[in-house]
Amino acid sequence: MTMSHFGVHAEGAAAEHAVGHTAGHGAAHAVGHTTGHGAAHATGATGAGSVVLELGGDIGALILRTPPRLHGTEIEISPKSRGPHGHRTHSLVRERVTASGVSYAAVYPEVPAGHYTVWGEDGAPVGTVVIAGGQVATVHWPE
Repeated sequence: MTMSHFGVHAEGAAAEHAVGHTAGHGAAHAVGHTTGHGAAHATGATGAGSVVLELGGDIGALILRTPPRLHGTEIEISPKSRGPHGHRTHSLVRERVTASGVSYAAVYPEVPAGHYTVWGEDGAPVGTVVIAGGQVATVHWPE
């Protein structure tokens, strides 16, 4: 897969309630935790109201929409400025059930504004995304 810039749809602070509720960073981390690289915890579908995104100042969020085949996969992002060996943040792709249907996405709450690399299943970069403070960036996994 070649490196690409994802198409981004950014939303304002009103988007924070569209995604739902967690008990904060610790709970969001637990949702995205795996037992080892590629060995994801079994998870059920999440419904509307399962994640809250706190936005403002230099803090934004990322919703990474994926195809169903990535359900249960941990996907990592990292600041581009830190290179390929910098600290990575991960989230688990989960089935999301809403009134408009079923979708699959990894949610990254409380992301500092900046340019990020999105890492693929094989550990290679698959794209980049820009996170803006006070906004939710919604991107689609490259096919």
